[in-house]
Amino acid sequence: MEKALLTMIDNMPEKTGKSLEEWKTILKEKGFAKHGEAMKFLKGEHGVTHGFANTIVHLSKENNDTADDLVTTQYKDKEDLIPVYKKLLSVVEKFGKDVIVTPKKTSVSIIRKKQFALIKPATKTRIDLGLKIKDKPTTDRLENSGPFGSMCTHRVRLSTAKEVDKELIDWLKEAYEKAG
Repeated sequence: MEKALLTMIDNMPEKTGKSLEEWKTILKEKGFAKHGEAMKFLKGEHGVTHGFANTIVHLSKENNDTADDLVTTQYKDKEDLIPVYKKLLSVVEKFGKDVIVTPKKTSVSIIRKKQFALIKPATKTRIDLGLKIKDKPTTDRLENSGPFGSMCTHRVRLSTAKEVDKELIDWLKEAYEKAG
């Protein structure tokens, strides 16, 4: 079920027009007391399908952490990796206004129409950057997806912001372009 839920969250911006974080903010502002009221609002006012509405309402009650809270928690005791994370964000945000950054509990999804990158602090000294670039051969640096499984096709291990170089930016750009 976990994989199906992640796929649904990744597809949410394309299918509903907003990311899970955006929907959580809207529901928080409305302050619905009952699950059914929030469902009726999402389906009636926003045309969200039943399955997505149910998922949005359920997840909005589960954890009211903001995106910043989620990222702060991910990098607790891993503060040396924050410059790497920020550099990656600054790169992908320049690709276009259609880039959506979606922090989750343990990682940050980077989405266009589909997820094309995933940033995960793997250890205290390393970020694993997952990329989705189908049919791209692996190299010593551009490894197979490893722990990301089918969510990504490749993984790059990063320890410093300097490693966000032209080669890596080109891979990110390729993944972005294929996600359109």
